[in-house]
Amino acid sequence: MEQPFLGTEALAAGTVTRRGLASRFEPVYRDVYLARDAEMTAAKRAVAAWLWSGRKATLTGLSASAVYGTRWIDPAAPAELYRRNGKPATGILVHRDELDADETRLFTGLPVTTPARTAFDLGRRPGRDEAVIQVDALSQATRLCAADIAPLLERHPGARGLVQLRKVLDLMDEGAESPQETRTRLVLIDAGLPKPQTQIVVRGNFGARRSARIDMGYSQFKVGVEYEGVQHWTDPRVRANDIDRYAELAAQGWIIIRVSADMLRHRPHVIVARTCEALRVRGAEWPVIARKSEDRVA
Repeated sequence: MEQPFLGTEALAAGTVTRRGLASRFEPVYRDVYLARDAEMTAAKRAVAAWLWSGRKATLTGLSASAVYGTRWIDPAAPAELYRRNGKPATGILVHRDELDADETRLFTGLPVTTPARTAFDLGRRPGRDEAVIQVDALSQATRLCAADIAPLLERHPGARGLVQLRKVLDLMDEGAESPQETRTRLVLIDAGLPKPQTQIVVRGNFGARRSARIDMGYSQFKVGVEYEGVQHWTDPRVRANDIDRYAELAAQGWIIIRVSADMLRHRPHVIVARTCEALRVRGAEWPVIARKSEDRVA
């Protein structure tokens, strides 16, 4: 069984014996099991928590986001439910706020908060960067936009975290395809640069493909910024593709700023300085460029 199930129901149906239940399956929550060789995911943990609730709770927060197909959610993170009563359980966050009828829905047979309500909750949690990362990821999975969330701020004017949520809505972007891309974008914005365009499509001779996508950048100046995960440095096929890809982009006049994990974590000022210098070369005259382009580029 690849999905969580209730042990009592499986025993009653005869699909598993008590010995088999003990030897082949791991308990996730009380009476909820998953096969020992099955990979735990955030979505499976959400299903397990819903079963634990007696199929009566509504999935919310990261659990709802996981059900919608959001990636990058830690499978070990607690599941999240809206539940009016009942005792808490280890590994499950129980929220007891009131939900309006139009803030919930059925999705793949599971009761979940709507994408807008899910983002409303995630975007108010402490830590602006993490909130933007989570809302970006949900937006990427569901094509949610800030205008979908905004009415909930008027509906719930006394909710905690609205000041941060307004900032998150200004910063969110469905084009972010990883947490690192979101963090890179925030580095540029926090430095005073305009919000970059994401997933810029460039047509050209890119081998088997007729186009390439740049993570983010300023297309009017042909300056792009790319976050490169470890596979770009260690996988020979990815590296070979990158060489050809960047050659074609350069031939079309693009300057690409390549960002590594080390740079993003320890030297974000280098990302800003290199981007500003490229923009200066291309004729951009934003005030921040005059200040930042003089920084030493290490």
